Formats: sequence, structure tokens, C-alpha cells
Amino acid sequence: MIQLTPSTKIFIAIEPLDFRKGIDGISSVIKAEFSKDPMAGSVFVFINRRKTGVKLLSYDGSGFWLCSKRLSKGVFWWPKSKDEKLALIDAKKMMMLLWGANPEKAPVYEEWKKVI
Repeated sequence: MIQLTPSTKIFIAIEPLDFRKGIDGISSVIKAEFSKDPMAGSVFVFINRRKTGVKLLSYDGSGFWLCSKRLSKGVFWWPKSKDEKLALIDAKKMMMLLWGANPEKAPVYEEWKKVI
């Protein structure tokens, strides 16, 4: 199981990924395009061109996790950036994204702002 803690770094790739890629192909993208170590314990999140599917890649110390989800209706919200290749988000926003919600429009309660 993928462990998500407040200290887990979750990176979202801004540009779509060719979803024919598996663990080795995605790992090479992480190394070559983002200069990140795919075995560092971070979670890397990718979207397909049509924004109907996401893939997550993470290393847990003994092996890689590759998870995917495809929406039956609609599209995923996805961040946009002209300058960055990766966006860093927290676990709460990632869970909202995976459920098809827009994390940018989510209310943040005062008690949570102290933690974030």
C-alpha cells in the first residue's frame, strides 16, 4: 500500500504522459525530464492526453507501485504552468484530484491552515 504522510512529497507532472509507458518508462521520464530519483519515496502523478486517466508511481523501499485510475465520466482537473514541469501538492489535494474534484476550489478550514 502506498503510504501518504504529511511529509510525503507528491509531484504532479504538468504535461501529459504516454500511458503505454510502464514502471521502467515512467522511471526514465522522472530521471531524464525532472532530474528526480524515482526511488526516493516521492509519489509522481501523471495524466493522459485526454485528462480521463491518471497514473501514480511510487517506490516503497522494496519495489515500485504503479497505480492507475480512469474516470467513467468527465475529466480530471490538472494544474497549468508555463514555467514548471512539476507541481508539488499535498495529500489532501491529491485525494481530491483523484476523486475528480478541483482542489483549487476546496475550502480550507481555519484549523487546517495552522497545519498546512
